[in-house]
Amino acid sequence: MDKFTTLTGIAAPMPMINIDTDMIIPKQFLKTIKRSGLGVNLFDEMRYDDDGKEIPDFILNKDAYRDAEILVAGDNFGCGSSREHAPWAIKDFGIRCVVAPSFADIFFNNCFKNGILPIALPQEQVDILMKDAEKGSNARMSVDLDAQTITTSDGEVFSFDVDPFKKHCLMNGLDDIGLTMEKAAAIDTYERSASQARPWV
Repeated sequence: MDKFTTLTGIAAPMPMINIDTDMIIPKQFLKTIKRSGLGVNLFDEMRYDDDGKEIPDFILNKDAYRDAEILVAGDNFGCGSSREHAPWAIKDFGIRCVVAPSFADIFFNNCFKNGILPIALPQEQVDILMKDAEKGSNARMSVDLDAQTITTSDGEVFSFDVDPFKKHCLMNGLDDIGLTMEKAAAIDTYERSASQARPWV
């Protein structure tokens, strides 16, 4: 998993509330178990028409936001089913940070396990970030995970909370497998001693 320390990039504004996981990645794209290749179908039903052509008015189809790395969204982001493909699609598109007033719990935790930083902020602060994101590609936000701050293009700084363990995992690029591999030496020692103590196992 890629480490997350600091990020400065374009932020795309999506003020809709209750953006659910089926909107993020529709069910027909859940057949794969690979984490790559889903970015092209992120927000598929809002992004493309029935003929597969881009809908010009959708935010990520606008030239200013095609390379967005931050998403500023409405309340209750990631609600609906618990599909892990949702953060996979977001990450594969290139978005590493999502800011919203609140998140669905399962989606929120899945983000951390997939290298995405979800930031929950009060509505009034999200409103300011949303306005800043509406400026387009000339306005870049900065996210500092170590300092736990997000800075607008105008220099206004907001602090955010993050669980210390989740912060450690993101900053060191540790998913569940990575956390286990950190204990590889201890696991090997245990397996050797267990093999000697119970050779019949």
